[in-house]
Amino acid sequence: MKASPSYEELLNRVKELEEEVSKCREASQALKLTGRYMNTAIDSLSASIAILDEHGVILETNRSWQQFGQENKSESSGDTIGLNYLQICDSTAGVSDEMAKAREVADGIRKIIAGELDEFGTNYPCHSPTEKRWCYVRATRLEGSRPLRVVVSHEDVTDIKLVEETLRERELELELQKQNLEEANTALRVLLKKREEDKGELEEKVLSNVKELVNPYLKRLKNTSLDPQQRAHLELVESNLNDIISPFLHRLSSKYLNLTPREIEVATLVKEGKATKEIAEILNLSMNAVDFHRKNIRQKLGLKNKKANLRTHLLSLSQR
Repeated sequence: MKASPSYEELLNRVKELEEEVSKCREASQALKLTGRYMNTAIDSLSASIAILDEHGVILETNRSWQQFGQENKSESSGDTIGLNYLQICDSTAGVSDEMAKAREVADGIRKIIAGELDEFGTNYPCHSPTEKRWCYVRATRLEGSRPLRVVVSHEDVTDIKLVEETLRERELELELQKQNLEEANTALRVLLKKREEDKGELEEKVLSNVKELVNPYLKRLKNTSLDPQQRAHLELVESNLNDIISPFLHRLSSKYLNLTPREIEVATLVKEGKATKEIAEILNLSMNAVDFHRKNIRQKLGLKNKKANLRTHLLSLSQR
């Protein structure tokens, strides 16, 4: 039979129990102090935070959540503890985007409760008739909690979203300006090309008209009886005309390779559709001389022993 404990043993056991009770009190006080620290820290956050149970019922909220409730509820307290957050999301009314996002948040939290997700987050539009506002809704499983607890936070991201919207609008404006500039550049290139073509055509017409309509008469006048003053005036007119058309002749000669001035005259008249006889009369040459020049032109243009039409080839050169 086991002997009863002595008085001293009982006294030691009581002391041990008192020490254990004291440690439990200290641990309880430390736990309460830690809880107060945590609550203070959570209350200091700008994000609105709520803790839900496994059914979506709100168990605890921080100061920011409570203030948000006061601003958006008719009740002065704005207390949402005891309300079912999932039902609030399911019953959200308003514009289609906001309704769709509310249902998306509820579905995400249900998946966390069901163990399909550990965390969920999305941007949520909470616009009013007077302003646009967004918050980032984040839900996460509270690790180690038994029973299950879900932490939901709402962080105001309106400034970020407004900057993003401004940047998108600016990008669209820049893209539109880019398209307009490209269209304007295309139109300008077309106009410049047309201008160069018109300029070349005008130069050739001036040159052709001078050669065809003016020079023959100047040559006839030279063969008439002129007094010294009249001949001086005629030579001055001819010299000034040559000065006027000399830039045209230079450009035309570069286009027609290494043609001589006389060959350029013949080539210009051929391009205008003049026959050999007409060219001979205009330039006061024999028909044999015109044929000689035509052969030289064909050779210099690489048309010798070819059936290519000289006028057609000259017209194609003027279009380049």
